[in-house]
Amino acid sequence: MISSRSTAAGRTLRAVRDTPAPVTCGLIALCCVIFALGPASGLVPGYGTGDALLAAQRAYFRRWGVVPAELFDGPAGAALTPATALFVHGSWVHLLGNMLFLFVFGAMTEERMGRVEFTLFYVGCGCGALLGYAAANATSGQSLVGASGAVSAVLGAFLYLFPRARVTSLLPFLFFLPLRFPAWIVLPCWAALQWLAAERAPDGPGVAYLAHLVGFGLGFGYAWVRYGRTTRVKDAPAPVTEGERQP
Repeated sequence: MISSRSTAAGRTLRAVRDTPAPVTCGLIALCCVIFALGPASGLVPGYGTGDALLAAQRAYFRRWGVVPAELFDGPAGAALTPATALFVHGSWVHLLGNMLFLFVFGAMTEERMGRVEFTLFYVGCGCGALLGYAAANATSGQSLVGASGAVSAVLGAFLYLFPRARVTSLLPFLFFLPLRFPAWIVLPCWAALQWLAAERAPDGPGVAYLAHLVGFGLGFGYAWVRYGRTTRVKDAPAPVTEGERQP
């Protein structure tokens, strides 16, 4: 049994390593494993059910997520939570939405940047997005989790590096017909929707649209400074489906 599991794990690691975007695939796998082992997935009986499960989820998010009120004026361990929060998600929809966007846009961005740079970029911009949200909501006691800030940074970098790449979008007001538009149309529209949603977002738990905006800006700004106008790729195909729902 142990040898068969080791063989399966070895095959999985080799498959990830041999893909054109091993970091992207590895990040997706890591987020999925962490979610499956946590209380939000509902797959681990040890967390209980009903009120016990809800209490376990709150404690889990508070331990590993960013709590703005504690980040700047709390225990020293809180300084590490922007890094841990990147790999924790609040629901299946939250996880799948983020991982879909990362899969679609991350592979080409990783291939352009390289594995090491893309890893540092993803973690650095993701932490920066969470810190930006926390600074703007310094008194909030709500836990913030999710890879949305990092994924938004990937979108921002993708927009700069591949502005003419045609992406497929599903538009609700056109009966979800798949239509292809250049990235320079789709992604700025996505960012504008995040801005409008951030302006109308109520206080309290919900979607951290500001973290999306900060991440998007960091990603675009990084690509602009790092690569300059002469290194942009003018054409490249990439599909995408519309919208994520949670931070």
